[in-house]
Amino acid sequence: MYSPPPDPDTEQRMRTHHARAAKALAVQTELGGEFWGWAGRTLGAPARTAAGAPAWLRLVSAPADKASGKLWDGALDAQHAFGDLDGHRPELLGVHDAFDDGTAYRAELSARVDQPVLSDDPILQHQVQLPDSWWADLAKALEKVSATVTDRVAVRQQYMDRAIPEFVGIPAPAVTCWTTAHADLHWANLTAPLRLLDWEGWGRAPEGFDAATFYAYTLLQPDTAARVRDAFPVLGSPAGLAAEATVCAQLLQTVSRGDNLILEGPLRDWSEELRRR
Repeated sequence: MYSPPPDPDTEQRMRTHHARAAKALAVQTELGGEFWGWAGRTLGAPARTAAGAPAWLRLVSAPADKASGKLWDGALDAQHAFGDLDGHRPELLGVHDAFDDGTAYRAELSARVDQPVLSDDPILQHQVQLPDSWWADLAKALEKVSATVTDRVAVRQQYMDRAIPEFVGIPAPAVTCWTTAHADLHWANLTAPLRLLDWEGWGRAPEGFDAATFYAYTLLQPDTAARVRDAFPVLGSPAGLAAEATVCAQLLQTVSRGDNLILEGPLRDWSEELRRR
């Protein structure tokens, strides 16, 4: 989704450090296609490597004392853990760090994905027609992710114990298996042919967490939501209950804060279904 540039001072600092990172990583940025993230925290632009390969240069900024941990290192950790995920994840080609006046800047150079995302909004608000091969590729990629060993954490038991009773109305179901999840699987992070984007928050979560997240963001399109269930039989099973309740609670919590209001009705229906299981 498009975000406008930030205030002029932040914009100038980000552009300056983006240009310095391009020089440090030996790439040439291209005109057009610039993308600003929320509040000017990130700035991305198309680029070309010295060999002429298409790339994407993304700069992220944070206060220097916050420039560490899961979100900061997500893309780099994902590269070490998954590589290009059999061609389904943009390969991270290089990283450049800089510090200036109490702010940290990390530039991430990735292989460019030329296909558009399947939706400008994480919530699917239109029908999509995807071949069976796309669904098979997605299931296979997530299976490989789930089997990866990591100490990164995407969902904490303490959160589940607190949020599920509050927002779903049942005690937190027991987690029968913890697996590794992308943890932000929605329609604005997917392309066709399949590429999975945005690996900042990946880590351990209840089994079926990615499937449940994807299902939640598809609730406005019943036919496609049914296709998600077909692709991921963990949904509706005892093994998937903890993940479904967690995702439902997470999104109902965002509704309580005034976000994702378009999903409130379907989420309430889903929570009622979970209470009956």
